[in-house]
Amino acid sequence: MSPQNPAESLLYKALIWTWPFYAIGALYAVGPVLGWTAGALALLAAYLGPAMRQDLQPATTVSGLIWIWGLGMAVMLLALWVGHLDWGLGTKQTIKSSIGWAKGWALLALFPLVGAILPIRRTLLIRGQCVVGAWTLALAPILLIAPYIGLPEKIFTSPFKVLGGPGPEYFSVYFFTYDPSSWTPRWQFYAPWSPFAALLGVIMVLFAMEEENRNWKAAGIAAGVLMILASKSRMGLVGLVACTVGPRLLPLVLKGWAWHVTAALTASLAVVGTALLSFVQNGITAFKEARADSTRVRETLQRIAEERWQNDAFWFGHGTVQPGPHLVEYMPIGSHHTWFGLLFVKGVVGFLALAVPLGLHICVVMADAARNPRGRLPLGILMTMVLLSFGENIEIEAYMLWPGLVMLGVHLREMQADSCAERPAHAVAPAQV
Repeated sequence: MSPQNPAESLLYKALIWTWPFYAIGALYAVGPVLGWTAGALALLAAYLGPAMRQDLQPATTVSGLIWIWGLGMAVMLLALWVGHLDWGLGTKQTIKSSIGWAKGWALLALFPLVGAILPIRRTLLIRGQCVVGAWTLALAPILLIAPYIGLPEKIFTSPFKVLGGPGPEYFSVYFFTYDPSSWTPRWQFYAPWSPFAALLGVIMVLFAMEEENRNWKAAGIAAGVLMILASKSRMGLVGLVACTVGPRLLPLVLKGWAWHVTAALTASLAVVGTALLSFVQNGITAFKEARADSTRVRETLQRIAEERWQNDAFWFGHGTVQPGPHLVEYMPIGSHHTWFGLLFVKGVVGFLALAVPLGLHICVVMADAARNPRGRLPLGILMTMVLLSFGENIEIEAYMLWPGLVMLGVHLREMQADSCAERPAHAVAPAQV
């Protein structure tokens, strides 16, 4: 498994060198540079078409969904500018926030564009994730034993922090961290914090499940499960089950017998419904109480963000996150939840700028996953992103989600190629934008 063109080489090397980049605190810098570099190459290939070198020529027309993502993220930038103007945040802050958009929201459009235009094989991305898994397993012993042999939590903070970012943790290298509520160790691997590492573990498992080589598959799945368990994240455990099983059960919607079973189970709720409801409620309560302080802070942040969005800045938001009170341990209002964060920072306009392309993409992928196994991986990725959005700000983590985002574009390219192949020969137009 080796790259067959410059685009594959660029992405594959950036992926398999995840751990070395983390070791020097450079991951937050690598992601945006990779996104804009590969994105520029993709746009150049789309513009030149047949004039582009042969191994980089677009194989088919570009899915309209890619341009909807681009439009949505452009609207996100517009909402940012209007919000800054409404609240008089000044030119300096506007420029700083625009750079933040380029390193965050813009990547949600750029990486799918790369996968949709450039001839990148899904098998290469899958193998790359499994290589990262092998790195993870090789380093796991020293990481897991570190708190018990007296090694420090943080190794160092990289000089790359001068590039600017959401916080020093994005440029810091850790062995582990202590959970402040229980004072027990948690591991974040190459992520800035543990819950995000768990969701990256879910994505690694999703990729590894599509690997054909048994050894690489085992490495990827084992590493992903380890990341989920060692991070001690409730969200990761939910994702491990829902995002792996859900896409594989979806084809059942086209099976008649599955509907008969569903009808029988629904009828049985008349007997066991009350007990089942009680069981679910107890499970939700236990889920929240597992990290009660974290749950309280997140719920309070969401309530404050919702109230201030409705009362102060309905359409375009406040322009930026703002410091929270002592009640939420001074966590920024607009953080820890993508959707409430969007409403607070960018208002309804920003909310819809993400909700529309994401919702359409989910519908397209669900329809394909019900009929074709190739849709399982992109659907699992989208489900993980949705799950992540309810506990994190997805835009500041796009620099680590890029393999999944590229895979979404690859899948749309595969669908577009099949669509063109099914048309009559005289109706198939050459590749164009």
